[in-house]
Amino acid sequence: MITDLPEAHARALAETRRVVAGVGPDQWNQPTPCEDWDLHSLVNHLVAGNFWVAPLLGGQTIEDVGARYDGDILGSDPVAAYDRSASEARVAGLAPGAMSAPCAVSYGPVPGEVYVGHRVLDVVIHGWDIAKASGQDTALNPELVDQCWEIIEPQMAMLEASGMFGNRLDADAGASGEARLLATLGRRP
Repeated sequence: MITDLPEAHARALAETRRVVAGVGPDQWNQPTPCEDWDLHSLVNHLVAGNFWVAPLLGGQTIEDVGARYDGDILGSDPVAAYDRSASEARVAGLAPGAMSAPCAVSYGPVPGEVYVGHRVLDVVIHGWDIAKASGQDTALNPELVDQCWEIIEPQMAMLEASGMFGNRLDADAGASGEARLLATLGRRP
């Protein structure tokens, strides 16, 4: 795992906040690279995922959380909902012992560092999806790209088998680290 995973998580949340804030008021029904999700649904998924971080790192189970984050949780201000969720997720990831805390996730239990690593991937890749769907700059932070590779490489087989990010695509010969990352996670730049 990467050296400062909580910091990578915080950086991913901040980078994705920029693209969430860049979605225009008339774009929320736009389709995204994520099949079956428009921009509203995708941002709602991301916000819900952020809200799950504190309870799971705090020792709660999926059953404990229940349906708390089901349905539309964006309300009338998606950026404010994202900000609240990202703040909670960032604080939870920075808490002492969070990276070693057992997390009872659907594919676990796993240590907090595995779960937060997957959250980094989810936030970075869905940030790209949001940028792509809303016509924003899709360039990813190069440091985050490198950190995503550090997370993915030791878990490649498990991530591919999980289907969490889409089917792996072939990257062009000589493709950049970003293009290879996107292709590995089922995206075509």
